Amino acid sequence: MFSFLSKLFGGGVKIDSISTKELEQLLKHKDSILIDVRSPAEYAQGHIPGAKSINLYDSTFSEKITKLDKSKNYYLNCKSGARSYMACRSFKKQGFENVWNVSGGIMAWQGKIKK
Repeated sequence: MFSFLSKLFGGGVKIDSISTKELEQLLKHKDSILIDVRSPAEYAQGHIPGAKSINLYDSTFSEKITKLDKSKNYYLNCKSGARSYMACRSFKKQGFENVWNVSGGIMAWQGKIKK
């Protein structure tokens, strides 16, 4: 299944990751946008302050990201970093250059895992 998702979301594309500590500093810049790619139910249970919700598994995910400003810096997070990594690939496939995966996701942000 992962190979299918990898192809679907832009396999072969290099994705850079950042830590949650780095994210805290980067979100202070006005060109920085944090996107939480978890489900609406997961997002409602708790999210990083200021994060916008765009569900990776929503059928309109690709359509929603095409409407975003490609000049901004996008930091994508999920629960642990796997879905946001796939979402980063999708962003890159659509021509976004300034996209980073938040390593460890919300779990790292909440201190449940060390990153």
